[in-house]
Amino acid sequence: MIHDIQPMKYHVEYEDLKPQPEDTVFLFDGSGVFCRTAEGETVYPKFSDLEALLPSGEAGRACFRYLFSIDNARFYIPDLAGGVAIPAPPGFERQEEGVFRTAKPRHLAFAGVTAHQLYLWYASRQFCGGCGVRMAHAPTERAMICPQCGRVEYPTISPVVIVAVTHGEKLLVTRYKGRPSRRYALVAGYGEIGESLEDTVHREVLEETGVHVRNLRYYKSQPWAFSSTILSGFFCELEGDPAITLDEQELSEAIWLHRDEIPPADSDFALTSEMMEVFRKGEV
Repeated sequence: MIHDIQPMKYHVEYEDLKPQPEDTVFLFDGSGVFCRTAEGETVYPKFSDLEALLPSGEAGRACFRYLFSIDNARFYIPDLAGGVAIPAPPGFERQEEGVFRTAKPRHLAFAGVTAHQLYLWYASRQFCGGCGVRMAHAPTERAMICPQCGRVEYPTISPVVIVAVTHGEKLLVTRYKGRPSRRYALVAGYGEIGESLEDTVHREVLEETGVHVRNLRYYKSQPWAFSSTILSGFFCELEGDPAITLDEQELSEAIWLHRDEIPPADSDFALTSEMMEVFRKGEV
């Protein structure tokens, strides 16, 4: 999956660091990122590519916000609270966020989509939701704090369940409504206030397909920065009638497929694909 970058190590501990010449800076523009391709790999600007476009010395370094590191490589975005517009250097062009689904090397794709998640959060937390005053960076943690009322905001991470419902040798698969992709998916949905993940599994399966489930078994989780969520995968078994009642607002299709009918996974990018693949191969 995209976050599986071993043997490299993702370091998310908060630090207030200033960029050095070889540090990577992700320049986002809404849903897009500036990058270029060289020798089959996706390349993002280094701080050294931007220095000539910035105020000199510490003033230039102060225009950026440290995010995280992978091994010893450090990653930044422009500090949106600083109010300084950072232009893209020559040779870098805007690509949509979807570029991270195919970008190489893998660890930089993970860094990019995770940085975009933080960029969107910072962009949406410029002003206090309580009193409207401009927010400031907390000095000791990854948070925004209101200097007037003291409100503290942390990065938003929403819980989502991915559910593989089995019925003997068959798997319940779906297709979302109104999406260009025709790949099969699994039942999925957001956890609600006051709801356990297990309760979310039961509710989402019933709402989307009209069937009941039992024997829930946790599989694994995946951070999914594309929607600022943490995915929790569950396998479970059909309980009762296998007849499907389709939620036509959410889905265009929901069917039972035998293991032999499930298309082989075309990537190991996402938790959904991995769960379908391990069932297809008879590993669960």
